[in-house]
Amino acid sequence: MVNTIFRDCGTSVFEAMSRLAAELGAINLGQGFPEALEPPELVEAAIAALRSGPHQYPPMLGVPALRQAVAEHAKRFWDLDLDWEREVLVTSGATEAIGDCFLGLLNPGDEVIVFQPAYDCYGTMIRRAGGVPVPVRLQPPGWDLPRQELADAITPRTRMIVLNTPMNPCGKIFDRDELAFIAGLLDRHGLVAICDEVYEHLTFDGRRHLPLMALPQARGRCLRIGSAGKTFSVTGWKVGYVMGDADLLAPVARAHQFLTFTTPPALQAAVAQGLRLGDGYYDGLRATLQQRRDLLAAGLRDAGFEVLDCPSTYFLCVDIAALDPVGDDIAFCDALLRQSGVAAVPVSTFYAGRDMRRLIRFCFAKRQETLEAAVARLAAWREGGEGWRRAS
Repeated sequence: MVNTIFRDCGTSVFEAMSRLAAELGAINLGQGFPEALEPPELVEAAIAALRSGPHQYPPMLGVPALRQAVAEHAKRFWDLDLDWEREVLVTSGATEAIGDCFLGLLNPGDEVIVFQPAYDCYGTMIRRAGGVPVPVRLQPPGWDLPRQELADAITPRTRMIVLNTPMNPCGKIFDRDELAFIAGLLDRHGLVAICDEVYEHLTFDGRRHLPLMALPQARGRCLRIGSAGKTFSVTGWKVGYVMGDADLLAPVARAHQFLTFTTPPALQAAVAQGLRLGDGYYDGLRATLQQRRDLLAAGLRDAGFEVLDCPSTYFLCVDIAALDPVGDDIAFCDALLRQSGVAAVPVSTFYAGRDMRRLIRFCFAKRQETLEAAVARLAAWREGGEGWRRAS
C-alpha cells in the first residue's frame, strides 16, 4: 500500500536537477542553497554549544533562549509584540513549520488559496492534510496581486490563504496596499494566513519586506514562519520558527509534537545568538547578495538572456520564450545542463498545472567565482553549444 498523494508527486525537480548536476560535474545554479555566506560566529556558537551540551531533548516548543530571541527579533525589525512563551514555536526547518500549520488547522475538504508560482511543497502538504489547494495566479513580469480573482476564489469552504513574501521563485515583495487588501479578506471571511517569510531579510535596492502580521487587522489571523537557513545561509541546519496568536499556534504545536517533537538544541542555541547579531550583519548579507544578483543578471543579459526584475530572494527568473521553440521549460533545463554545464530550475514546477513554461530560475547565492564560471559557460553555449567544454 502506498499513499497516493506521495506516490504521484515524485522526486522534486530541485533534487533531480542537483543529482544530475553532480553526476555531470555541472555548476548548480538550480537548487537554492548558498555558498560561503554563513557567519563564522554562528558556526562557532554551534561548536561551543555542542561541546557544552546538553544533548538530550529540549522543550517541545523550543529552547527558551531561541524563543526569546525570535520574539526580540520580530520586535526589533517589524515592531511585532510577541509573548515568547505562548506565541513562538521552534521547528525542524520552515518546511516542517508549513506542514505543522496545515496538519494542525485543516479538516478534510477545507480549501486553501495558494498564490502561484508557489513552492512545490505547499500543494502536496495541503492535500495530505485533507485540504484542497485553490490556485490564484500572479502574472509576470509585474506579479501584481489579482484582487478580484482572489476575492472570487473565496467560498464557504475556504479556511486559509498561503502568502509567501518575499516570494520564491519570482522575488515579488507584497506591498502595504496588497497586504491591506488580504488583511481585509481575512477579517471579512474569518480566514487564517500562513505567511512563509523565510526571505524576510533578503531584499534589495532599498526595498523592504513588511509582514502581514504587522497590520493590526491581521495580527490575530496570521501564522508567520521564519528560517535560520535563509537568514544565516545554513540551509542544512533545518531550524525554523512559527509566530502567532497563542490560540492559533496551539494546534500547530500539537502537530509538531507528533512529527519531529523538537530540533537539535545546539543549533537552537547558535541561532539564538545569530538573531541578536548587529545590523551590520543583515545589511552586509543584503549588499553581498545584491552584488551577486547584479553580477549574474549582467552576465546573463550580455549572453542574450531576458532577465526579469529581482527585488528579493536568491533567484533570477529568465524568460526563455525566444530561445525555446518547443515551449517546454523542463526539457530546456535538461538540455541546458547537459550542453552548457549549468543547472537551472524550470519554473513550471511552481504551477499546479505545469502550464507556465516560459520561465527558468537561476540561484545567485553562490561564490563570485562560481557565478563567473557559470556566466562564461552560458555565454559559450549561446555562441556555439559545446564551447565551454573545449575551454575547460
